[in-house]
Amino acid sequence: MAVNRDPILKRCRSLQIDPSHLGIYKESKRAPQKSFKKMSEYGLQLREKQRAKFIYGMLEKQFRNTFNKAAKKKGITGENLLIMLEERLDNVVYRMGLSTTRREARQLVVHSHFTVNGKKVNIPSYQVKVGDVIKVKEKSQSSPKFKEIKEMTVGVPAWLSVDREKLEGKVLADPTRDQIDTPISEHLIVELYSK
Repeated sequence: MAVNRDPILKRCRSLQIDPSHLGIYKESKRAPQKSFKKMSEYGLQLREKQRAKFIYGMLEKQFRNTFNKAAKKKGITGENLLIMLEERLDNVVYRMGLSTTRREARQLVVHSHFTVNGKKVNIPSYQVKVGDVIKVKEKSQSSPKFKEIKEMTVGVPAWLSVDREKLEGKVLADPTRDQIDTPISEHLIVELYSK
């Protein structure tokens, strides 16, 4: 399986993303490079797509498949895409504050630490639905990692509810575009793929 091993801060600098959107609160010591060259329309669209892929931890093929599914749904394609990205299991785990970063959330999901509606799910791209209950497995709850996570206080979006004592959360509704704070201009991605 392909894995993106790019240094995070270096990639954030090149894509002009604040690392806090990835759950990383480090500052790069290097000054941001100033580009005197005006970026082309295609360059802006490509950078926006790369930003989205990097923030949600996806590679091209998977991202393209998600876009194709979003295009088939009713409504605005760009908003559908962002909602589908937000409803990935690894992202929901991160949003609930059951992991410190999206990369860590992905790893915890792959290592089968979570159940969805009582069933073990180890696929990070699993699409959660309204009413789904995501819970840390009984065996995993005693691990030092989850004891540490229990103590953390995290802001949880309005479309999710979390019980930190039980280490479980519920999807209350589909997120709206206003509730998604990821710095992505989704219309540029739609323009890029519709060429």
